[in-house]
Amino acid sequence: MIAASLSTQEVTTKFKSVVVTHRGGLDAVKIIETDLRPPAAGEVRIKVLASPVVQDDIAVRVGNRPFLQKPPFVPGYSVLGEVDALGADVSGVSVGDRVAALTNFGGHAETIYWDAAQVVQVPPTLDPAQAVVLILNYLVAYQIMNRVVQVRPGDKALIIGASGGVGTAFLDLGRLAGLTMFGLASAGKHPVIADYGAMPIDYRTQDFAKVLQEIEPQGLDFVFNGMGEEYFKRGLAVLKRGGVLVHYGGPESLSRFFLLVGKLILYNVLPNGKAIKGYGTHRGDVRQYKDDWNTLFGLLAQGRIDPLVTARFPILDATQAYALLESGRVAGNLVLMSPELFQGKSRSETE
Repeated sequence: MIAASLSTQEVTTKFKSVVVTHRGGLDAVKIIETDLRPPAAGEVRIKVLASPVVQDDIAVRVGNRPFLQKPPFVPGYSVLGEVDALGADVSGVSVGDRVAALTNFGGHAETIYWDAAQVVQVPPTLDPAQAVVLILNYLVAYQIMNRVVQVRPGDKALIIGASGGVGTAFLDLGRLAGLTMFGLASAGKHPVIADYGAMPIDYRTQDFAKVLQEIEPQGLDFVFNGMGEEYFKRGLAVLKRGGVLVHYGGPESLSRFFLLVGKLILYNVLPNGKAIKGYGTHRGDVRQYKDDWNTLFGLLAQGRIDPLVTARFPILDATQAYALLESGRVAGNLVLMSPELFQGKSRSETE
């Protein structure tokens, strides 16, 4: 009995995290155990229920981003979970609340400590895997469509990188907004694009600028670009006068960052009547984020949006999800789940 009691106590006073120990491939990923501690003043301790795997999680491990965090670190750009402890001076949050946060790092763990002022309450009736996808991918799409530009029913838009997590968020929200949409993706992912009512274009075998200039000779209202700056010239070519290209997503290096900034400046001074705008969540205000997250939670609760969760994995099997994302075969989102919520569901759950 004493041994069993000690074993139980040991389990409940520690938690495990997925840790990147050095730059590199999947061999850089380790599972590390850490002692639980009480939250510091102003903090909440969150038992993680769901955390998506996104391209930035891969990029920061490999080293394909400027201003990188040094290893060791826990990846995980966003998180949803239940509060299990409060630090001093915390108000507006209670133990047992379901909350979410945009973290940049730390989400791929059984437990995370976070600033209580930075979390948002999540309706407990929502599927955690779908709800957590709203925290980054849908936030990006929603804010670009409604705050960076203001889309209207009947507007025409091209989504570059349409099959990914943010791309499918654009398609889902764009369908709701009444947009005419075109989606750039590889041929194997075209059924996903078409399911959202968008016209798929194969970036490998088709020149999308020529295709769109034939279909829409008057030009498009918007181009939403989640790929590289090499798409700027052709993206601008398919816009009508007064159209806007919005670029989001991080550059792969410091030199590419300065190149991106230079191109943004250059293209905006050219006298062509078109504009390029940049978007990044690091520029935002968490108060505004909370307003938009609550709007998105409402849309999900009403069944008006349906985030595509392609596969779920237990949190400590994160390397399987990383490998799948790196394969380039994924449309939609991959989500890591707590063991008690993981049910082994895959693509068939959304069909």
